[in-house]
Amino acid sequence: MKTFVQKKEEVSRNWHLVDAEGQVLGRLATGIARLLMGKHKPTWTAHVDDGDHVVVINAAGIRVTGKKVTDKIYYRHSGYPGGLKSRTYGEMQRRFPDRPLELAVKRMLPKNRHQSPRVQRLHIYAGPEHKHQAQDPKPIKL
Repeated sequence: MKTFVQKKEEVSRNWHLVDAEGQVLGRLATGIARLLMGKHKPTWTAHVDDGDHVVVINAAGIRVTGKKVTDKIYYRHSGYPGGLKSRTYGEMQRRFPDRPLELAVKRMLPKNRHQSPRVQRLHIYAGPEHKHQAQDPKPIKL
């Protein structure tokens, strides 16, 4: 019996449509990260990036559990002394409805050379409309 090893020329990418309305942030992010990596495919190979495109709609309707709306804090740094900025989940969700999901998925992906192309295949929209109808994304329940 031979071991199957996929080559990058054999990669086929599908399009998935995920409705995020009422879904919990972390559970949704793990499912999306799995689709972006291609781990749902029987042909998954660790050194080949064979993940799919994921279109997420209704990102403004994502919910979090507990007191994360006020207690979860996102940090960023400008690179200068005293340049640490912080923003709570509630502020981030009001100002940039797609950013919490984008950060959650990006931080769940492995930190290697495949991370950037995988994040580029993630398309997040705050409302129900998206511009990828031509690709005919298949609805998937996570």
